[in-house]
Amino acid sequence: MSYLPMIKDFEEKIGWANFQINSFNNFVKTGMQKIIDEIDIVTLTPELGDLKLKFGKVVVSNPIIKEADGSTRHIFPSEARVRNLTYSAPVFVTITPIINGIQEKSEKVHIGDLPIMVKSCLCSSYEQDRNKLIEMNEDPNDPGGYFIVNGTERVLVLIEEITSNKPIFEKSKDEISVRINSEKSGFKQRHIIERNPEGDIFISFANIRKLSVFVLLKALGLETDKEICDNISDNQKILSEIYTNLFETEVSNKEEAIESIGKKLRVTEDYREERVKQILDRYLLPHIGQDIKNRYEKAQFLTKIIKRIVALSLGLVPSDDIDHYSNKRLLTSEELLGQLFRSILLGRWGLLAKMTYNYQKLIKRGKHPTIQGIIEANAVTKQVISSIATGNWIGGRTGISQRLDRSSYIKTISHLRSIISPLTSTQEHFNARQIHPTEWGRLCPAETPEGSSIGLRKHLAILTEITTGLNEEDNEKIAGLINSLS
Repeated sequence: MSYLPMIKDFEEKIGWANFQINSFNNFVKTGMQKIIDEIDIVTLTPELGDLKLKFGKVVVSNPIIKEADGSTRHIFPSEARVRNLTYSAPVFVTITPIINGIQEKSEKVHIGDLPIMVKSCLCSSYEQDRNKLIEMNEDPNDPGGYFIVNGTERVLVLIEEITSNKPIFEKSKDEISVRINSEKSGFKQRHIIERNPEGDIFISFANIRKLSVFVLLKALGLETDKEICDNISDNQKILSEIYTNLFETEVSNKEEAIESIGKKLRVTEDYREERVKQILDRYLLPHIGQDIKNRYEKAQFLTKIIKRIVALSLGLVPSDDIDHYSNKRLLTSEELLGQLFRSILLGRWGLLAKMTYNYQKLIKRGKHPTIQGIIEANAVTKQVISSIATGNWIGGRTGISQRLDRSSYIKTISHLRSIISPLTSTQEHFNARQIHPTEWGRLCPAETPEGSSIGLRKHLAILTEITTGLNEEDNEKIAGLINSLS
């Protein structure tokens, strides 16, 4: 039986790199706007007057080039390759000044340039027929899904990660650990909950290491032992396993619990309470919420985790298989560019911080700058291009962007569909390197390099598609529907 017609049909109707192209399209259509919406209003100089900037709609134009004489014109991918240019487009944001509570005229401000993915909705070759592509000096069979930076074709490889907002329970001899990657709006916080052979349960997250979960529960509002037990379980067998933790917990109320956590953080006494409350709200399980009203929900979530840990230690429930592919997700260009863009805009030394600094500096010199004058668009452009050109990403990751392999058409397709595991190749990771049954039909069982990277560098199977996840609004609708049915 020949599979060629099926493969040809897949190539024509779906495409080898459609998941990357669709992901980039989602980023420029909705992803960037969500990040801008997080900014909302920026107060520039609270000590010099009530001046605020309200960030509005973001627009990414088509790829252009600025010539030496100052003129600009549209550019095709082929010209960017030949002239060693970056195939990029300017990004504009509508910003409205608010002076003493009065909105002024909005301005369309250039905040930087974004490299454009070939064959995406912003590309000059988008939905062009075969003859038109040939006129543009483009290969009609080119799959797209990559960027052109300084004349070099760069691809953002798929990154394999543990799924977010899902607790994964693992058991090793007498120890039990729970891993939770809590994510909200691109911000991800890793939590580790452990139970040692003596039965003590600790949690580690943010800058806190080995904190008793029961101290944390009291800080979140479950102040009495009875409240904690009632929320965990009514099964006496499970409750008998946590009595030691309750007995060893030296705090008796919420205030003492916050004080205990503050001492563990080693911050000054004046700042201690404020810092602890910031950690409880912002960094503890942010996917549940980042407001003081969400503390009780976080406490309930943790009590369910404790119940499952004790049940696992008693052999009442099975442990999870972290290598099962239902516990993993693939990060595409939308997530990777979103992380980069958010860091460049909202980071400690990002665009907003530089805007405030530039404005205050110019005001002290007696100048009245325009909004465009305080935005370092070139700095944003350089940071984005540098990350894609070198592959060095936020969080210390390397190799995210790679030079596209053009030695043959098959190798090009293979590279566009490659997957990288975040695990280091210098350690064994025997289970992670092995082929898992749930990878059948999703990942290729044969295409992986020899040597230290074996099993950590993978490729999608030939007819694999990547589905997109649900957004927060869809999840809330489904949760509401389930609650109404129950």
